[in-house]
Amino acid sequence: MYKIPANTLFIGQQLIFVPECHSTNSLVSELSVKSTLTDGAVVITSNQTAGRGQRGNTWESASGYNLTFSILLKPVSLLVKNQFYLTIVASLAVVDFLKAYPIEGIKIKWPNDIYVGKKKICGILIENSIHSEYIQQSVLGIGLNINQRTFVYPYATSLSLVSNEKFDLNNSFNILLEKIEQRYLQFRTGKLAVLKKAYLENLLGLGELRTFISNKQKFEGTIEDVNDKGEIVVDENSIKTAFSTKEIQFVI
Repeated sequence: MYKIPANTLFIGQQLIFVPECHSTNSLVSELSVKSTLTDGAVVITSNQTAGRGQRGNTWESASGYNLTFSILLKPVSLLVKNQFYLTIVASLAVVDFLKAYPIEGIKIKWPNDIYVGKKKICGILIENSIHSEYIQQSVLGIGLNINQRTFVYPYATSLSLVSNEKFDLNNSFNILLEKIEQRYLQFRTGKLAVLKKAYLENLLGLGELRTFISNKQKFEGTIEDVNDKGEIVVDENSIKTAFSTKEIQFVI
């Protein structure tokens, strides 16, 4: 169904399409053990029956309407402490893709959900294999809603809904892979400051008073930063605290 894109150096040049699978992230992990997958290998499916998201959530996606795929990355000498830059790469690539369309309100909801207005259009899940202080390999999973127009989850949306158009999935897939490679090459060439700046510029709620939940308690605070460990830095009554994804929830 999907063709190998011509405009990438390595991402997607090894392409595996399966009509249906439980999770493309899981399948990439399995194949990386059982067979030889190159850096940038992609597994894509038309029907992901048990897609996984952050915090153990599931990802809703109708068969044949959206992009659900995973990329195997083998970063060279990536320290565990810098792994959040892979999240930045993936998030910015999706934002880059969406900004090619006349759509308002595209933002990254920390750490890596992509929203249009108050509705989620894309989920990202990155799973790393770690050896000592380094990342051996990363599996970057993306679920991007393209043509689906009805959702069980009321705060979900799609490119078709926000633009009132229908899109060619193969073409959208190829363009998105190009965007991912462009951002990943920035990372590989050490342009970390450029990536971090762009991430913050596109971060939902930066510098704004917002509602959060931590330890089952709601509080209001201002997002000041996201540090290099990927922790969100929130200012509550002039007290700045860094939270991991397990310690805080950002309420839209």
